[in-house]
Amino acid sequence: MERSDSKKLLNKIWQFFLPLFLGAAILVWTYKGFDFERVWSVLDGGFNYWWMLFSLVFGVFGHLFRGWRWNLSLAPLGEYPKRRNTVYAIFVSYAANLVIPRIGEVSRCGILAKYEGVSFSKSLGTVITERIIDSVCVVLITCATLLLQTGIFARFVKETGTDTAFFLHLFTSTNFYITVACILALLIFAYMMFRKFSVFAKVKGIFNDIWQGCLSLRHVKNAPLFILYTVGIWLCYFLQFYVAFFSFDFSSDLGLMAGLVMFVVGSIAVIVPTPNGAGPWHFAIITIMMMYGVSKDDAGIFALLVHGIQTFLLILLGIYGLVALPLVNKQIKPKNS
Repeated sequence: MERSDSKKLLNKIWQFFLPLFLGAAILVWTYKGFDFERVWSVLDGGFNYWWMLFSLVFGVFGHLFRGWRWNLSLAPLGEYPKRRNTVYAIFVSYAANLVIPRIGEVSRCGILAKYEGVSFSKSLGTVITERIIDSVCVVLITCATLLLQTGIFARFVKETGTDTAFFLHLFTSTNFYITVACILALLIFAYMMFRKFSVFAKVKGIFNDIWQGCLSLRHVKNAPLFILYTVGIWLCYFLQFYVAFFSFDFSSDLGLMAGLVMFVVGSIAVIVPTPNGAGPWHFAIITIMMMYGVSKDDAGIFALLVHGIQTFLLILLGIYGLVALPLVNKQIKPKNS
C-alpha cells in the first residue's frame, strides 16, 4: 500500500516538475545574455498600456465564447448548467493549467459536477470533442496561413534549407535540441495522459458515458451558433495577440499577415506541456519575429511582456472564478445531492 502511495506521489511530482523544468530551461536558454533592464525602460516610456488593455478584452471574450459553446455541447446529453457556471469553470480551468498542463480539462468537469450535478464522464467527453475541434481549427488556420504567406516561408527555406552548411550546423545548434526536447516532452505527456485515461475508463466503467459526450456534437440543436462561437473563440485569441503589436513601437507596423504567422506558430508551440506554453512560446515568437526584421532584444521584450501579462490575466480570471462559484451557487443544491 505504501509503495502504491509513493508511486502516485512520484507521478504527481513528475507531472508538476517536468513541465516546469522544461519551460524554465527553454526560457533560460532563450534569454541567455538578455538585458532585462531594457524591459523596464520600455515599460517606462515605449509601451502603450491602453492597447495592451484593449487586447486583454479579446482574451476575456474568448473564454466567454468557450463557456457558452460548452453549454451547447452539454445540452444534447440532457445537461443544462447555468452559463455563468460554465464560464467560471473555464476561468478556473485555464488558471489550473498554469500549475499542471492540461489538468484544467479535468478540473472544469469537476466544477460542473460539484455545482450543477453534471455527469463528470459525459462532460469530459464533450471536452475531448472540443479539443478535437480546436485541433482542426489550428490545422485550418495553419494551412490558410501557409497559402497566404508562401513567399515568407519560401524565403525562409531558401535562406536556410538550401545551404548544406545549414544542415551541418543544425545538429550542433541548441535550437534544434530545444525543438527535439519539446517534441519528446509532448510525446511523454501524451503517453501519460493516454495511460491515465485508459485506467480511469476501465476502473470506473465510464467509457460509454465519455463516448456519449464525444458524440454530443452530432445532436447540437443550434449548429450555426456553435460554429459562430467557435469562430469567435479563435478570432478573439488572434486579436488578443495581434492587438498587442500596437503596444510597442518596434512591432506596431508588422502587419496582419505577420501577426497571423506568429499566431499560428505560437498556437502550435503552446501544445508543448509547459505552464501556458512558457518557454516554447517565447522561443517560437522570438524566432519568427526576427524573420520579420525585429531585433532579438526587441522580440524578447515583446514575448516576455505579452506572455507575462496574458498569464496574469488567466490568474486573475481563475481567482475570480474560484471566488464567484461558491457565492453564486450558495442557495443551489447539485442535482445528484
